Amino acid sequence: MRLRTWGAAAAAGGCALALGACQTLKPKPLPHLDVPGPPVAAAKPPPAPPPPAPPKVVEVPVKQACVPKTFPKAPKYPDSDQALRDAGGAADRYQLMAAGRVLRERRLAELEKLVEGCR
Repeated sequence: MRLRTWGAAAAAGGCALALGACQTLKPKPLPHLDVPGPPVAAAKPPPAPPPPAPPKVVEVPVKQACVPKTFPKAPKYPDSDQALRDAGGAADRYQLMAAGRVLRERRLAELEKLVEGCR
C-alpha cells in the first residue's frame, strides 16, 4: 500500500511542479528601440468629386387649344322654347324647327373638322 501512496504523491507533486512552471512563463515585453520608424508618407488628398452631370432636357409638348379664338360663337337658333311657344300655329313651329336643324348641322360639321384636327 505504501507504493500507491508514494505513487499518488509523486503524481500530485509532478502536477504541482508543472503548474507552477507555467506561472513563471509570462510573455516578455518587446525591447524599446530609440530608432525612429520609417517616415510616414503624407496622406493624399481625396480625389476631386466628378463634375455634376448636365441637366437633362425634357421636352414637354405645349398644350394648344384645339378651338381657335377666331372660331365663331354658336348662333342664336330660331327654334328656342320661347320662339316655339310664340309661334302662331303648327306650320310656323315646323318651319322654326327646320331652320334650327339646318343651322345645327352646319355648326356640327364645322366642329367635327376642328375635333378631327385635334386628334
